[in-house]
Amino acid sequence: MAKNHIFGLILIVLFPFLREISGSTTLAPAKQTKVTPLPIPAPPQPEETSSYIKVEASVYFPEEEQTDGSPFITADGSKINGQNPGRHRWLALSRNLLARWGGKIDYGDSVKVVGISPQLDGVYVVRDAMHRRIRNRVDILVGSDDNVMGFWKDVKLIRM
Repeated sequence: MAKNHIFGLILIVLFPFLREISGSTTLAPAKQTKVTPLPIPAPPQPEETSSYIKVEASVYFPEEEQTDGSPFITADGSKINGQNPGRHRWLALSRNLLARWGGKIDYGDSVKVVGISPQLDGVYVVRDAMHRRIRNRVDILVGSDDNVMGFWKDVKLIRM
């Protein structure tokens, strides 16, 4: 055993580079490495304001005179709360804007409406479609008790 220790010491003296691979407790100098931070993706934002759709806007009530024979069921099959329809924050789009008819927005998509009023501007979910003769229009679902009426031009619709 003494021979092995002597032989090991000779090797270490003669071959200093073996010290790193011999399991010695002496640490080898650390190699410097460049640390590159990982990119963190930004949270999803609404599409750029340059990609908004210019539309006209109006409001509608869930009544047969303003809808079809089933005023409390939207085009995508959602059921409207008859007591407070405005709380849903739902809207109808003209068919030319809906993906089903060649547009870029689909049922269930969230859209931001800007340019009506502080009360009606905001984020809505697309749940309904308008009559085929109407183009480039948003129809916001409100209740008859909400006392909201009107027609607005130059409204911006931004897909979220």
